[in-house]
Amino acid sequence: MTFAVFGKHVAGPVLTLIQTLVDKLLSVGGPVYFYEPFFRSLEGNITFSAEPLLFSVQGEIQGKADVLLSIGGDGTMLDAVTLVGDSGILLTGINIGKLGFLSSISRQKIISALDAILASEYILDQRTLLKLETSEGLFNPRNFALNEVAVYKAKPMSMLTIRTWVNGDFLNSYWADGLIVATPTGSTAYSLSCTGPIIAPDAESLVITPIASHNLTVRPVVLRDDVEILIRVGDEKSSFFVSMDSRITEVRNPLDLVIRKAGFRINLLRLKDALFFDTLRDKLNWGLDVRN
Repeated sequence: MTFAVFGKHVAGPVLTLIQTLVDKLLSVGGPVYFYEPFFRSLEGNITFSAEPLLFSVQGEIQGKADVLLSIGGDGTMLDAVTLVGDSGILLTGINIGKLGFLSSISRQKIISALDAILASEYILDQRTLLKLETSEGLFNPRNFALNEVAVYKAKPMSMLTIRTWVNGDFLNSYWADGLIVATPTGSTAYSLSCTGPIIAPDAESLVITPIASHNLTVRPVVLRDDVEILIRVGDEKSSFFVSMDSRITEVRNPLDLVIRKAGFRINLLRLKDALFFDTLRDKLNWGLDVRN
């Protein structure tokens, strides 16, 4: 099995963990690919027993690496998704961040996790992605997102009017700070913080969640994931932000946003003992009430 390693700048005690990971990967004997900016940030702090191969774009590991290890938190994992794209490479994360819904391997289990992966003791989770289409080609060619597509206001004291259609049928005009369209994976991210529902990863659904809605009766709406969602924001003079996971850009009207399920999925590698409901209880501190 061939590994690729992706990450951002790390420092302090985390370097010891990175050294442990590097030693383990290089001891396996096969080629190991390192994301070049990450490798450069480690030079002088990490010892490599063999020279790793470097990559900076998807094409340099497609068909060569079997598994990409993301070192960091969920934000790093989302960046890794844009790098893996439709290559089919398995993706998993070692969490050195905070919450770690996506980066499910804890820093204490690096060696045992790698041993399990090498022994093919894992489960493949295929996660739905969203695709955004606009006349301006926003985010092309990486116009896909694992968590969500969101629109939100550019001016702090203003509010957006967000008109939304589902398969051509008018849904609502939202008066709000913004609107989120999330996948099941993204239901535990931005959408959750805006009181959206938690959706199991294998549910073939999307959720539309308003951000700080001024219409107090408006609630999140769960839809099948094969629908087409059209979003039209404000008047012709307004500007607003559009984000796809951790990427963001400011746009000016008129601009229609068409959101639908992408034509490919991301292959998340999950260890057999990393169950979704266990993760919910752990990350959200469920069950701390002694009555549970």
